[in-house]
Amino acid sequence: MLLAADEPPPFEVVPASPASRFVVVCDHAGRRVPRALDSLGLPDSELERHIAWDIGVAGLGQKLARALDATLILQPYSRLVIDCNRRPSRPDSIAKSSEDTLVPGNQDVSPAAALERTGEIFVPYHARIREELDARAAQGRATTLILLHSFTPVYRGVARPWHAGVLYLRDARLAGAVLAELRAEPGLVVGENEPYAASELTDYGIVEHGEGRGLLHVELEVRQDLVSDAAGQSAWSDRLARALGAATPRATTL
Repeated sequence: MLLAADEPPPFEVVPASPASRFVVVCDHAGRRVPRALDSLGLPDSELERHIAWDIGVAGLGQKLARALDATLILQPYSRLVIDCNRRPSRPDSIAKSSEDTLVPGNQDVSPAAALERTGEIFVPYHARIREELDARAAQGRATTLILLHSFTPVYRGVARPWHAGVLYLRDARLAGAVLAELRAEPGLVVGENEPYAASELTDYGIVEHGEGRGLLHVELEVRQDLVSDAAGQSAWSDRLARALGAATPRATTL
């Protein structure tokens, strides 16, 4: 077994009121590495960086879920163990390097070891999301899916001008409405499919859980320096809740 009996499960769920239509998921909420993987050969200083997790997103997700009375599903293990926003068949599902950092524990991962990471982290995490969405569908409950991430203010020496990004692939119903709401706020620079562009190769959640079910959905990215503390998380959770609350009724008519 990869995960010891005393280690956390690969998901944490905070339930919501049955009246809420919102489900918030955070694929990269934590930086834990199973003890069996011996920190992947990396020092703590590397595991504290964005290469290991989405800094600030767990706190932001918790506050946003409270503001929306949403169900929240968090994944606590580092993306360097296995990236839960990539298909396991992708070569970057278990990254040998990230930015300029070599990951020693990922250099010679056998097919059996890769399958173990997939089976103990990726599969149960996404199965829990499916369970949540299946239950809502069976009850006839409308669902709006929010996929929450954060991004670095500087990447390879280049400053990123965006405060937040709104991502989508083929279905822009909710994304377009949220983008309009956020861009209406003075002083905000909000990217459309920036700083990342959604794609079949890089976004498992949008494709599998959002588009695959025909749900209203959007992937939101917030710059990490804006949500690295509780005050920033509160300010951004309020902002995102306002935007989502205003955008969702408009998007349901499209």
